[in-house]
Amino acid sequence: MDSKKTARIAGLFYLVVVLTGIFNLAYVPSRLITWDDPAATFSSIMQQEMLFRLGILAGIICFIAFLILPFILYKLLHSINKSYATAMIMFAVVSVPISLINLLNKFSVLTLISKADYLKVFETNELHTQVMLYLDYYANGIQIASIFWGLWLFPLGYLVFKSDFLPKALGILLMAGCFGYLINFTGRFLYPGYSELGISGFISMPGSIGEIGICLWLLIRGVKQKYTIE
Repeated sequence: MDSKKTARIAGLFYLVVVLTGIFNLAYVPSRLITWDDPAATFSSIMQQEMLFRLGILAGIICFIAFLILPFILYKLLHSINKSYATAMIMFAVVSVPISLINLLNKFSVLTLISKADYLKVFETNELHTQVMLYLDYYANGIQIASIFWGLWLFPLGYLVFKSDFLPKALGILLMAGCFGYLINFTGRFLYPGYSELGISGFISMPGSIGEIGICLWLLIRGVKQKYTIE
């Protein structure tokens, strides 16, 4: 397979990861979850259950695509530095079982809103609390997975920077994105009010730009020269 075709396949898988990730991790929660209002959250999920289910499905697709993506990138980039290319795969792959198992918390939410007969023993406010508890568990699982979402960006960014067929600026942004993820995780873990400071978005911006940039570059531009890879 030639490098241009491999690059475009990698770009396609990266696009799937980006789009399904935005839908699952950003759009659906923004429509359904009000963290300081359990009753409103429960009502929103009940009324828009299909959207909640589509978010779960998008998450499954995202994480499976993310399992495949680093192996395609390895074929494209391993000749630059095999050790960094291997580290890229390891960090990415570790996050996938964490992310998929974490989705069980959302399945538990579906169980709680199912109106099954055995749930009648719970008062309404108890169901609201249980839903928020599982959503909190899910958010905590995402934080753990985000460690590896950050770590994989450093070897990827290094390989992009060292290549002579991809923009070095994107490599720098990807490496910066690694530290952005780690800083945000540490901040949220050590300081409960960290998210309210409003700096997490700025810290994560280089990584977001780098990931969207490399995704579109691979998909649209491919690589600067065409050669055969094994």
